[in-house]
Amino acid sequence: MLKSALGVFFSLLVIAHAPIAQAKEPTTSSAKKTSATSKAASSAKNKQSKAVPRAKSKQSKAAPSSKRKTASKNTAAKKTAGKSSVSSKRVSSKSAKRSDAKTASRKASRSRSTSLNSDEKLVKKVVTVNGKKRVIYQRVARPVIPTVPPVMTAGDIAGLSMTRDALALASSVALVIDQSTSEVLFEKNANVTLPIASITKLMTGLVVVEAQQDMNEILEVTDADIDREKNSSSRLRVGSQLSRANMLHIALMSSENRAASALGRHYPGGLRGFVATMNAKAKSLGMRGTHYVDSTGLSSNNVASARDLAKLVVEAYNHPILRQYSTDSKYVVEPGGRSLQYANSNRLVTNPDWEIGIQKTGYISEAGRCLVMQTNINERPIVMIFLDSKGKFSRLGDAARIRKWLETTEPQNVARTHRRIES
Repeated sequence: MLKSALGVFFSLLVIAHAPIAQAKEPTTSSAKKTSATSKAASSAKNKQSKAVPRAKSKQSKAAPSSKRKTASKNTAAKKTAGKSSVSSKRVSSKSAKRSDAKTASRKASRSRSTSLNSDEKLVKKVVTVNGKKRVIYQRVARPVIPTVPPVMTAGDIAGLSMTRDALALASSVALVIDQSTSEVLFEKNANVTLPIASITKLMTGLVVVEAQQDMNEILEVTDADIDREKNSSSRLRVGSQLSRANMLHIALMSSENRAASALGRHYPGGLRGFVATMNAKAKSLGMRGTHYVDSTGLSSNNVASARDLAKLVVEAYNHPILRQYSTDSKYVVEPGGRSLQYANSNRLVTNPDWEIGIQKTGYISEAGRCLVMQTNINERPIVMIFLDSKGKFSRLGDAARIRKWLETTEPQNVARTHRRIES
């Protein structure tokens, strides 16, 4: 009974719970649906979330590759920069080494030069050692050059350079006279006998012209015409042939020594006879302090005073050929078929401000710079003599000072004495 009662009880219990189960089933299905929807959404999210990491993983994978590329580029750039920096460092190191080497060589040369004696010097030489060229420096004794004292002129020895004058002339001796009246306008040591150098050639020309020799005769330059007194040079070679006129022309205009020597040799009695005639002519002109030993003036034994030379200038002015030859500015001769152009040794002849009638220059170390000339100043014939002038152009400067003095002041003798040159 008990069994049957329990069975009935359980059956009733099952019947009582059955609607509840049926009522709960729709909720369960909706829940299932909701859960399915949520599951789908969550799965979609999961897919998206999975896709994002995948994309991120792809991006992350791609990023390292780009980073690797960039890194490789940077590495290459760094390597290139490193190479360039290394090369620049090498170049800079090389240049630094070179500069250091130059500095070292300069210091070495300085040290060498400072260690040299005053009579030594360094000589650079290139030698070959084991097939390689090397530069070495050797000490060499300097050549001993003898000191030659300046040659004093005869005027210096006589103390004439100490004489002062109102015009501050550079010449130790000066004389200015009026040619027409022989009146002395200016004088300075005019009576002192001194070497006259190539002023001698003016007497040479006077003797040649007054001897009336054939001016077209051909004269030849020989060894006898070579200057062994001063060892001066000449453009006329030994063997050169010129007419007597051309020889005289270049002797007076350009002071050609070999031409003057040839003129003296080609005279009756030779050079000795010629010199004798020169001295005789000087005596006849009243040139009491004058003496000649040759026809060139190279010897310092050819001497005269300024007063003597003024007389010579006045006498030589009387010969037109001497005036022309001494004042030509240029002249061309052809010894042996070759042309030689000579120029005047006095640049005043080319100056249009000067009207020079006759002139002659001269120079040897014992005589200094000399100049004699005749010129017109204010339409007045003036004879100027300058001996032992200091400086290459000082004699020309003295002539200009005398001219200015004559043009701007009343011609008065500086010594305030008026006298004529004695004949």
